[in-house]
Amino acid sequence: MHQPPYNAPYPPQQPPPPPPVVIDVGGDAKVKALIGGSIAGLIGLISIFSGLTGQVTGGAGTAVVVVILGLIFLFIGLLPIIAWKKVGRPRKLVFDGFGVRWDDPQGRPWAVAWAELSGVGISRTQQRRVKLADYIVRRTMVRLDLFPGDQGFRGRHPDMEHLWEFHTVKNGYRLPLGSSPKYIPVIEHAMRQYRPAVFLGVKDEGFMVGLV
Repeated sequence: MHQPPYNAPYPPQQPPPPPPVVIDVGGDAKVKALIGGSIAGLIGLISIFSGLTGQVTGGAGTAVVVVILGLIFLFIGLLPIIAWKKVGRPRKLVFDGFGVRWDDPQGRPWAVAWAELSGVGISRTQQRRVKLADYIVRRTMVRLDLFPGDQGFRGRHPDMEHLWEFHTVKNGYRLPLGSSPKYIPVIEHAMRQYRPAVFLGVKDEGFMVGLV
């Protein structure tokens, strides 16, 4: 039997595929809801206690107003508990060799292959929320924008119809990711790792003003 020479080169090995990039949107939302609810609830309890025990200057009318505001803040603090089933459900945004998918077992999951997309971008808006006494909070709202590569995309993905031209995006899909600017470099890394050719970068869409 013919034996190959000892110095015969080994066949080149393919490098292992990079691991998926996973953003735990649901986990972050739970933490934010608990922190925000705790702060609002604490403010509410302090306001109610101050109003009922006469620790507020300005007379009985002012005390009543403080108690009412305390009840409002207490209700806001209880909202995460009331809506915990929705707020606390598991949700993940995943980038891998196949494409992009929204892993949402208790909601509306979807998955898109890279070959189906003509572009993927990140849009962000600086949101100014005005509170009492002209106190302003600035938050960065982050969204993932997906643009189909062919006219049959919408027909193949009815599960994404609720994202079609959402907010101000045109001829595309927009997935809101909340006020988490830390997601931006993670998404940029994932796009450069898997499909840099279709990555559109980050688009700033100015400011939005709202009341808390």
